Amino acid sequence: MFRRLKTSQLVVDVTLAVVFFLIAWPVETALVQTGAFGLEYLLGPAGQVLVGGVIAALFSCALAVRRLSPLLALGLAWVGALVQMGLGRPPSFSDVAIFGVLFATAAYGSRAAYWAGFASALVGALVITVYLFAGPSFAGGGLTWQTLPLALMTLVAAAFALGLSWTIGALVRSAIRTRETRAAQQRAEAETAAEQERVRIARDMHDVVAHSLAVVIAQADGARYAAASDPSVATEALATISTTARSALADVRLLLGQLRHRQGDGPQPTIADLEELYAQVRAAGVPLRVDVDPVPPGEPPAAVQLAVYRILQEALTNALRHGATGGAVDVGLAWLPDRVELSVRNPAAPPPPGARPGHGLIGMRERAQLAGGRLDAAAEGGDFVVRAAIPIGGPA
Repeated sequence: MFRRLKTSQLVVDVTLAVVFFLIAWPVETALVQTGAFGLEYLLGPAGQVLVGGVIAALFSCALAVRRLSPLLALGLAWVGALVQMGLGRPPSFSDVAIFGVLFATAAYGSRAAYWAGFASALVGALVITVYLFAGPSFAGGGLTWQTLPLALMTLVAAAFALGLSWTIGALVRSAIRTRETRAAQQRAEAETAAEQERVRIARDMHDVVAHSLAVVIAQADGARYAAASDPSVATEALATISTTARSALADVRLLLGQLRHRQGDGPQPTIADLEELYAQVRAAGVPLRVDVDPVPPGEPPAAVQLAVYRILQEALTNALRHGATGGAVDVGLAWLPDRVELSVRNPAAPPPPGARPGHGLIGMRERAQLAGGRLDAAAEGGDFVVRAAIPIGGPA
């Protein structure tokens, strides 16, 4: 029944109501009009002041709570109007508050208050007309065939004035709803973009860390076995571990910087960095054969280059971690006019008992799909093969 308002809104509404009361009370007191039962006359001057204060207070209170509780404000306005008519008083300055109340019921009220305001606008116009022409004789002199046209004009004018206040409130209500819907849509879009950014960064983090750790583990194992027979091999392995770890640390710092600052994505790997990736895999002791035919006709789009690099990085990491020991890995790249096709083939090792699929294949497939392509990964004749096709759309 009561809406939540800011403190500033409550202060404004109460201040407006107090100012309205200070103006309406003297105006109501000055209307010395004896009602049908002569109540004001019987009360004397003090009674006139009291009655004027009560009427002004009712409408002022309705004005004060019109946004806090539109339905309560409408009820107070009706009570004030009935008191006026019960005393046989003519319309006065206090009735101006009715327009503000009707506006508030349409703009801020609940569904019940909304339609109650609409009904009050119509019923109020009819009540005003009947009261003026069938009640006291200060307006139309009674309802007759001669005053009927004037009564109809009064009815239309009252309905128009009250209905206009309600209609303006309804328009404001629609504007508020539209603004709230737009704000909710913007929040949803921002949350979606943030979620996509988190997924992208998580995918990059997985690619960087998984590949680098796989190389580091392979080099460490090789150095441990070769240290006794050939210390120089251990030294080379340690150098490779250091280089790989430094590169991974730089990539992780870049990703953490993107988490802190969202102004830009920062530099991303391109196909020019593939040779370094191949060197890391070969340094881990994996025989790697690379076939690029045909070569890129120009400079492919950055998104395509990033997708190719990350897919190859993850596929080679999977071959390094899960492939058969000592088996050669074949990489094929075909830069066609409208797409690039890549494949990675390595001997498949039997999975350990209880092994569960990781996020690598999911990440590769997502990268291909984000670039508008597709990716398939499956076992073929003792080998595990990853194939992807990514549209180019013309050189950048």
